[in-house]
Amino acid sequence: MGDEWKSVLVLDDIHKSFGEVKALRGVSADIREGELIAFLGPSGCGKTTLLRIISGLIKPDSGEVILEGRVINDITPDKRDTQMCFQNYALFPHLTVAGNIRYGLEVHKWKRERIEARVEELLHLVQLDGLGSRHVDELSGGQQQRVALARALALDPKVLLLDEPLSNLDANLRVQMRTTLREIQRRVNITTIFVTHDQVEAMTISDRLVVMNYGVVEQVGTPVEIYQKPNNEFIAGFIGYVNILKGEVKSTGKDTEPVIVSTELGELEILSSEEDIKAGGEAYLVIRPENVNIGSLEEEAIGVNRFKGTVANVTYAGSTVKYVVDFEGKSLIIDEYDPATHGVRRMGDKVMVTIPRNVHILRE
Repeated sequence: MGDEWKSVLVLDDIHKSFGEVKALRGVSADIREGELIAFLGPSGCGKTTLLRIISGLIKPDSGEVILEGRVINDITPDKRDTQMCFQNYALFPHLTVAGNIRYGLEVHKWKRERIEARVEELLHLVQLDGLGSRHVDELSGGQQQRVALARALALDPKVLLLDEPLSNLDANLRVQMRTTLREIQRRVNITTIFVTHDQVEAMTISDRLVVMNYGVVEQVGTPVEIYQKPNNEFIAGFIGYVNILKGEVKSTGKDTEPVIVSTELGELEILSSEEDIKAGGEAYLVIRPENVNIGSLEEEAIGVNRFKGTVANVTYAGSTVKYVVDFEGKSLIIDEYDPATHGVRRMGDKVMVTIPRNVHILRE
């Protein structure tokens, strides 16, 4: 997406409680035209509740849902120009594929010729040409998902809402459907909100992520921003594996000079553009496993951010090996790619580990 963008949906200070449970505690977000944005977070964080409030299935206790400049809090789901695609697809088992897709069009009293043209258009869009006469129970899970998607798109809504739409598919089909879903979304350029608790799914499919926890928004950003510059330790740990190394800032340096941080491993040189880092303050370094280099002890110990450790655990996964390396009580997770070239180290091996200078310092 370019720098110029138009706001389609605004969530303004949304609150919702169920009895004593505060599901949403002041959620605000700005959804852009044509983007696919994921609401991501652990179970119970409020993401599905928020999606149902947008769809009109639940009313917020306070706050406003604004679609293209109009507050839609009191507008019924069938009239608010959003469409929900449910986790279980919610297809009509007694209808054919075409019957499911045309259902909403018939309810809205489209003319028959227009309905049939739209159904054929949607079957082609979701790659189900020629399957319109099949019953839905004759289809695979991935095909059923595409029927549900076609039905949701039939009335050309302003916003498409997807509630964990791929969770019922097996792992391989999930990956395929991510690609299919993204291609369809881009082709029709529909603003889409995708709810998931799967970090990889959210990272691979989205333009931006809204990371939620306990009913609040922790951070909004692109997958790269969320992964490389998390706002806090929760986000850093929730999005992929991470090592959090606590330390104290010894010096902040000047201009291009590195920040010196004293940690449990020893002193680290860190390149940082953060302006609020002060000497004497605590620092939490976000160190991703794939950014740490692991080598043999034969390598010279001279160099920046190098430490001797012992391999404590090895997990071989074909294209990668995940190591846990112990440094006299402090452990780091390290990913090494292409083990066919590097070989696989064994538990107890002595290794030289190099931590990069470019790591993110949490603002906490």
